[in-house]
Amino acid sequence: MSRGSLVPNSMILRLIRNTLTTRRWLIPNEGVQPLTLNSVTADYNPSTSASPPDPFTFSPPQPGEYTYSEDPSASFILDGFPRTSAQATQLATLLPINMVIHIHTPTDIILDRICNRWLHPASGRVYNTTFNAPKVPGVDDVTGEALVQREDDKPEVWRARLRNFEEMSLPLVEHYDRMGVLWKVQGNSSDEISPKIFEEFGKRFGV
Repeated sequence: MSRGSLVPNSMILRLIRNTLTTRRWLIPNEGVQPLTLNSVTADYNPSTSASPPDPFTFSPPQPGEYTYSEDPSASFILDGFPRTSAQATQLATLLPINMVIHIHTPTDIILDRICNRWLHPASGRVYNTTFNAPKVPGVDDVTGEALVQREDDKPEVWRARLRNFEEMSLPLVEHYDRMGVLWKVQGNSSDEISPKIFEEFGKRFGV
């Protein structure tokens, strides 16, 4: 897998299944099936194929293949997966999803935090002109050297990223909304959002 590539869906699903079966939260009726890595076929020719075969394969479970644990501890949160409605459909073949949280923070707030970020390259120290500003603007507190802004942190880059993210995630949000498991929360910071999430958890799951 090349640097920066997304992890294949099949690999993520296999890792999720392996973790759940190891914890005995997802119990195969025919015994635990370990995560395996398939070797790339010998006849793969990079000159005629855009990419090598996916070494991780995921076969959707058959009806009755698994038993789900009823233990209260058999609860978990997936963060960052699924990212698309297609991934959500694949995940649904493995386990039931009972709550999906859609966190919404206004674009201006996100840009304010990211695009006001400045870095001291030699040490990795990070500053933010909004809430963690350097003592002298544009200068590292320790060395007095100039701070820089990464190309990835510039406003025009992040506006494009956020637009792409919203376009990609809209079908996923609609997918879970149709299922009746979507819950939306809005806030400008984790201090504002987290208590709302914990409160909703308490209402739904008695925690």
